[in-house]
Amino acid sequence: MGDQRGGGGVRHPAAGFAMKAAVYSRFDGPDVVRVQEVPAPSPRRGELLIKVHASTVSAADRRARSRDVPRGLGLFAALALGVFRPRRAVLGMDVAGVVEAVGAGVTSVRPGTEVIAMLGSRFGGHAEYVCLPAEAAIAAKPSNMTFQEAVTPVFGGLTALVFLNRAGLKPGDTVLINGASGAVGTAAVQLAKQSGAHVTAVCSDAGRELVTSLGADRVIDYSTIDFTAEATKYDAVMDCVGNAPFERAEASVKPGGSLLLVVADLKGIIWSSWHSRISGKLVSAGNVQYTAKDLEYLVHLAEAGLFRSVSERTYALADVVKAHRFVDTGRKKGSVVLQISGTSATPDIEHSGRGAAVGR
Repeated sequence: MGDQRGGGGVRHPAAGFAMKAAVYSRFDGPDVVRVQEVPAPSPRRGELLIKVHASTVSAADRRARSRDVPRGLGLFAALALGVFRPRRAVLGMDVAGVVEAVGAGVTSVRPGTEVIAMLGSRFGGHAEYVCLPAEAAIAAKPSNMTFQEAVTPVFGGLTALVFLNRAGLKPGDTVLINGASGAVGTAAVQLAKQSGAHVTAVCSDAGRELVTSLGADRVIDYSTIDFTAEATKYDAVMDCVGNAPFERAEASVKPGGSLLLVVADLKGIIWSSWHSRISGKLVSAGNVQYTAKDLEYLVHLAEAGLFRSVSERTYALADVVKAHRFVDTGRKKGSVVLQISGTSATPDIEHSGRGAAVGR
């Protein structure tokens, strides 16, 4: 967060007051989520308290809410998310908001700073306030974006950046992105183009205009063409859907290239190192580490006009169930924004313009 200095030991003036949050108490469909008042958090030593303006309802939120995870990961999901009931009642992996207060020992940021942050497996973004460690993946909000725009690169952008960095792309490389119209996919298209790559986007025909506007050089409609059946090979294949495992997609990767499995089942994760050794190609799955440095890079791109906010719909917190229902359709393009505070959101409205375009 640079040289923004803050005092230590500052606590929220109304610590312990009630805040609104979207909570769930069992694993099931969208209707298990409800908005209610819960105690607001107070920052402990080394933590920030953020007043949340916007978050997103992501594919990760859907999986956590329903505990519908890739094959073989059920036990791990139960241990992480809760066996009989959710371990963390409030979903939301990302936020855009304002630092309300800082705990003792925090000198990197001061109250009043506009920030974006990745909460990851901590969750908690679907609430009016959230606390997180000052050393977490936090960056100053892009100055040229609203809170609703600024939150969209966090989950998708960070995930895409981590995986693409593993491929070490160079100008002129060829990249295929499977699931290019989702939150991760739309970010990956933009980031791959920034590296100078030739990008092939795989999505529905409805997403063609969007991914082309983001820089895709070629678009494959998955309903008519199976990219794995083509003879074309790529320096990197990135699967944001979970239907292109090593056995299916390895032949589409050039010798020495990369297969980036953003969504993978237990077999794909466990065998990724072995598949890398036997194929001579990098097969990467899981183990995503989110950092402030990567988030700051995305902010730099956004402020330079080199990274677009992509969101199809914005919902008010009161309409969080509608947001989950839409995400459950599997047809979202870019991010689905959940507006927590600020000006009124207009649900079920498809955005247009610079800051919004029309899944993961």
